[in-house]
Amino acid sequence: MRFGPFVLCPKNQEIWKLGVRLKLRRQPMAVLQILLENSGEVVTREELQKQLWPSDTFVDFEHGLNTAVKELRGVLGDSATEPRYIETLPRVGYRMMVAAEVVPEEEKRSSGPVPMAEGPAETEANAETRTQTGSALAQSLLDRRLFRRLLLAGMAVILAALGYAGYRRWAGAPEAPGAATSGKIMLAVIPFENLTGDSGQDYFSDGLTDEMIAQLGWLDPQRLGVIAGPPVSLTKSGSDAGQIGKQLGAQYVLQGSVRRDAEKVRVTAKLIQTRDQTHVWSKEYDRDMSNLLALQSEIAREIAGEIRLTLGEGGKGAASATLSSKEVEAYDLYLRGRYFWNKRTVEGFRRAAEYFQEAVEKDPSYARAYAGLADCYTLMSSYAIAPASETMPKARAASKRALELDERLAEAHTSAALVAEIYDWDWKKAEAEFRRSIELNPNYATAHHWYAEYLAWQGRYDEAFREIELARQLDPLSLIIRTDRGVFHYFAHRYDEAIAELQEVVEMEPDFPRAPMLALALAQKGRYPEALEIVEKHARSDYSSWTEVLRAYLNGRAGNQKLAEEALAKLRRLRAVTAYQLAVAEMGAGDREKAIAQLEQALADRSISMDVHVDPIFDVLRGDERFQKIEKGMGLR
Repeated sequence: MRFGPFVLCPKNQEIWKLGVRLKLRRQPMAVLQILLENSGEVVTREELQKQLWPSDTFVDFEHGLNTAVKELRGVLGDSATEPRYIETLPRVGYRMMVAAEVVPEEEKRSSGPVPMAEGPAETEANAETRTQTGSALAQSLLDRRLFRRLLLAGMAVILAALGYAGYRRWAGAPEAPGAATSGKIMLAVIPFENLTGDSGQDYFSDGLTDEMIAQLGWLDPQRLGVIAGPPVSLTKSGSDAGQIGKQLGAQYVLQGSVRRDAEKVRVTAKLIQTRDQTHVWSKEYDRDMSNLLALQSEIAREIAGEIRLTLGEGGKGAASATLSSKEVEAYDLYLRGRYFWNKRTVEGFRRAAEYFQEAVEKDPSYARAYAGLADCYTLMSSYAIAPASETMPKARAASKRALELDERLAEAHTSAALVAEIYDWDWKKAEAEFRRSIELNPNYATAHHWYAEYLAWQGRYDEAFREIELARQLDPLSLIIRTDRGVFHYFAHRYDEAIAELQEVVEMEPDFPRAPMLALALAQKGRYPEALEIVEKHARSDYSSWTEVLRAYLNGRAGNQKLAEEALAKLRRLRAVTAYQLAVAEMGAGDREKAIAQLEQALADRSISMDVHVDPIFDVLRGDERFQKIEKGMGLR
């Protein structure tokens, strides 16, 4: 089948462009064939799932399809925002925008490579008219010397650019094992499956997975990199762990399951080598609930031994053999807190704070619970869920207590760094704390993620993208990390890149709380109707204040003054609204004086966002001395 300058040969599983064979994996090739066979018609996601992702395979349909389409776009040089070939119909499916033509049999045989012209580059039109000549030239490529000359002429460069770099850039796929980890052995930890039959116990299996990642991360961070695998909802016991490992760029995969009752826990774990899917090691553990931390340490050490790491004298992360009943209860409460904290919702944060508080009351010496409490209070302020004056002093106290209890706890240093930058505006201390956290545990994805935010807020984008990439490699499927990578592009005025990245987040999880950041990137391109549509689709009662902020800002920018004023009036009546949010809304309405006044108030009550220094919304104010004074007050000048 021919479409544009491309020829697809389904029988041989090959795709060519102007005589150059492109690199495309089997699954994206199958998606392309289906779309071409239905050119001009919508192929629904359900139809693609039925044909290509049967329910008994390990690959999650949503993630697999999104990845396949991104790879296709990278190879075809297509764009999700301005498509030439593949059109996305959000939540519905895809449509091939160009007609596919059946290629005669003799042209199939001649669709192979051709030598590059010595003169001007061959046009696509000329390329598409080749038939018998192409066949003779293809045969001549059997001559090794001619093939070498073609490589020297640049064929390999083209192949690399189209088949690999483009895919890596747009698909967001992990680099090859060790590519960005200084030669470390990479281990992917797939979330342990909850086999209790009670979905209310998901927090326990998820929390045990997080604990296992932490234990392994502490063992030998200079030689062992630990990657968070796909969420448990995307995998099943017996999944093709080897393929998961390859996709994540890991040489080894750890997967398992958990059963528990009130007093006992059974953990089944197995270590699989990605290269040949060999089961290197597997074991079943039956323990009392009081021995959980010892159990995690034991599994981590056995795995480390199997992959022949040197753990050092006694190793790190060792746990006491037995915990008291209060410590077990505190640990269980901590796991519940992290489970709800990761939801990034208003209700999630509130419930998380309750669980973390209960945990420290049960065990006042539990440093990680204090760090969790600090993180919870800080994000409640950042998400405008509660006033900074109410939550941030609590966050500072909790992070300080965590450090007093365990100075070597990476989470505690990350919590302290976040408080220092967001509330104290002590940028020097914040950077020192982030660096200390990463030094203690280079495998802690959140430390790299929040340090990347710190760098982006100062306009240090090259460093920020390096750190967010490290975070992504450690937690490849994290929606918040993927979202913030798109936000960094937005801050850097790379709007097309921001839109492409954030659009992928929306497709993966339409209800993700930060998804409406896509609307701001669209607004900077003047695409106001699309931006407003995004806001309306993602309007949630949880975030009613931000919904009204965006309605006011976008309608004001679009010239819909009446609608902007209505949103502003509603916003002013809300109890949970900050001066910073009102400043954003006033910018949309075009009232710079009121915006400056609100920013000054936000500075005074410390509710101002660190985004102010780089957010394009405020670009028109940067020459104003009052705005510069605000930035100086935050230590950003």
